[in-house]
Amino acid sequence: MSTIQHQAPRSRAASKFLTAQVVRGALRICGLLLLPDAASGADTLYTNGTIVSMDARGGVFEAMGVRDGRIVAVGTQAVVSPRLGPGFVQVDLHGRTLLPGFYAAHDHFPEAGENELYQVDLNSPPIGTIRTMDELIAALKRKADATPAGEWVVGWGYDDTLLAEARHPTRDDLDRVTTRHPIWIVHISGHLAVANSMALGIAGVTKATAQPRGGRIRLDVLTGEPNGVFEEAGSLVGRHLPGYTAEQRQAAIRTAQVGYLAQGVTTTVIAGASAGTLQDLDTAVAAGTLRLRISALVAWRDANPMPSLHAAPERIHLTGVKLLQDGSLQGYTGYLGTPYHQQPEGQQDYRGYASRPREELIRMVRGFHQQGLRVAIHGNGDAAIDDILEAFAAAQQATPRPDARHRIEHCQTPREDQLARMEQLGVSPSFFVAHVYYWGDRHRDIFLGPERAARISPLASTLRHHLRSTIHNDTSVTPVNPLMLVWTAVNRVTASGKVLGMEEAIPVMAALRAVTSEAAWQNFEEHERGSIEPGKLADFVILDRNPLTVPAMEIRNVQVLETIIGGATVSAR
Repeated sequence: MSTIQHQAPRSRAASKFLTAQVVRGALRICGLLLLPDAASGADTLYTNGTIVSMDARGGVFEAMGVRDGRIVAVGTQAVVSPRLGPGFVQVDLHGRTLLPGFYAAHDHFPEAGENELYQVDLNSPPIGTIRTMDELIAALKRKADATPAGEWVVGWGYDDTLLAEARHPTRDDLDRVTTRHPIWIVHISGHLAVANSMALGIAGVTKATAQPRGGRIRLDVLTGEPNGVFEEAGSLVGRHLPGYTAEQRQAAIRTAQVGYLAQGVTTTVIAGASAGTLQDLDTAVAAGTLRLRISALVAWRDANPMPSLHAAPERIHLTGVKLLQDGSLQGYTGYLGTPYHQQPEGQQDYRGYASRPREELIRMVRGFHQQGLRVAIHGNGDAAIDDILEAFAAAQQATPRPDARHRIEHCQTPREDQLARMEQLGVSPSFFVAHVYYWGDRHRDIFLGPERAARISPLASTLRHHLRSTIHNDTSVTPVNPLMLVWTAVNRVTASGKVLGMEEAIPVMAALRAVTSEAAWQNFEEHERGSIEPGKLADFVILDRNPLTVPAMEIRNVQVLETIIGGATVSAR
């Protein structure tokens, strides 16, 4: 028996030194850490810590055994040790806490890697540094100055409500950056974008261009020409951008993965994966560079037929199809039942709009449902949620299917009657609870008003309706950080430090389940992962403290010390 010890860091410098001790002699492959003992196939005993299983009974154990990438036993050391083979490795947790690996329950992997490597970061605090239009223009100009004339300059993450000017950039603003490069910048929501004059010319978008179905080209009120801002219609320009090379796409996968693993994510749920992205991920699995597990909701346009992959289902699991029925509340494209709190300029009784007529959504959902597919639909506003629930009800009425686990994505503003209907239909929401922190103040003051804003992501009400749900970051909209999600779900604190709807806060255990066991269940993976139980995959995280026992406001400061997938360490501090 050999021993690996996990020491308690006493300072930032000591933490680096002790981490080096923990992983000394480790083999580094493609930026991932694989401990030699795990690679050798030796059984492993984890002990002398708090093992929070997240099983149905909420079991907490002192020891766990792992063999060949799966959990052999949990319990006391006296019970677990005899189940392991001779020469097993003993990992001393030194009082630290071990949990199941976290799920990123709805995101767009590997988009974060593409943004980091190839685009200009235009985020405002608390994510980025851009506060004014001049700062946004300066950031783009630095990129343009370093880019050959004629090549695209692409930016990501601007937020009109956080700029001092409190407006979207326009083509005129972007023309101040350069007239020698096409420019395309995407709003933090991902639902709006802005083009400069050169990009509009390449796309052939003029005042004569017909307004797109389910979206809008914003026009200058004086000239009638496009002002550069696109709502829910980014493909009109975006399709003209040159695609990334195969090598660039693989680099983005590797880059994004580092951030996910560092935050303890062992499974990411891609919402709307294209066939091309899935092929890239399949290639990365075959090359041995993708260790993160993938659960994918396939973009509906690529779901007939579903893509064919070589990776085993425990590596890439296709779990259904993804559609949209509205846009973004902070982009004024979410579809509400009653008007926005503050109306967009020039609008009266404005409620946003649907992506498609309800009847069309019903036909689409019924077709996928009849094929036996699980359907996940993006719906932020309550009017969109009404459409989605009607579609799910019609599908089940036409072809009853128990335990379909259809999902509503983001589900920002469900009313109480809608939660009751979800319970009746067996629908499972995934809540973009990060909105409480990142946009809660503006939902209260601009988009929804105090009463509706207090009910965004109504997790406590969801529990009262016995609904199983998850919480997510929608990365790369907000940075992947499951423990920050738990902190937000428990405390309901906004970026300004104000509490928003404390009556919808949930207990820490329920929030942890929303990024572990409930996420596994939501994706039909509960028999393989999501909890620490014999027979399941050995995917887990080691934390410096127990989020169940630290003060609630300290949860976001709990550190992920190590991430393990299939029994092998893939990230360590």
